Parts: sequence; structure tokens; C-alpha cells
Amino acid sequence: MPRFVRNRKDGNHHPIVQALEAAGVKVRDLSEAGGGTSDLLTLFRGELRLIEIKNPEKPTHKPRLTKLQEKFREAWPVHVVTNEQEALAAHGLGEE
Repeated sequence: MPRFVRNRKDGNHHPIVQALEAAGVKVRDLSEAGGGTSDLLTLFRGELRLIEIKNPEKPTHKPRLTKLQEKFREAWPVHVVTNEQEALAAHGLGEE
């Protein structure tokens, strides 16, 4: 049976969620699901997206996916973002 580890929210999690919601994106927080599941499920203009939030300010200096997240990403299309602009861009939003 696979081991499920609860995800911790990165420090940039809430600002990213707030920016998406302010832009009209519906957001479902999946960060407590564990098992490599992405942090967010979003809906915008009829399209669902999976969003994985990584914090570029972590001590590793490179936001990396865990082994479970890599395995999840093999089966599901996941957008990896580190800030509000990247999250908005994943939905075709942002600076024009």
C-alpha cells in the first residue's frame, strides 16, 4: 500500500491562491490530499488545471518535485508555478 505524506503549504501558497481567485479562477485546495497530488485544482473558462506550487526561496535553491509528485505528474498534466504571475500565466492571464 502506498505511503501518503501530508503536504506542507509553501509560504507562497496563499498569495498565489488569492491572485487566482481575484482573477476569477475557481480554486480547490488539494494540498492536504498527499500522495503526490498537486496543490490546487482550478477551473477557468471551463478548463480544469492541476497546479503544483513550489517555493523558490527554499534552502535547496531549486524547487524540485518529490518522487510522489513526479509519479503523479507522469499520469496527470500539472503546471508547476513559483509565483502569482506564473499561476496566472498557466490560465492565459497576466500581463498582456
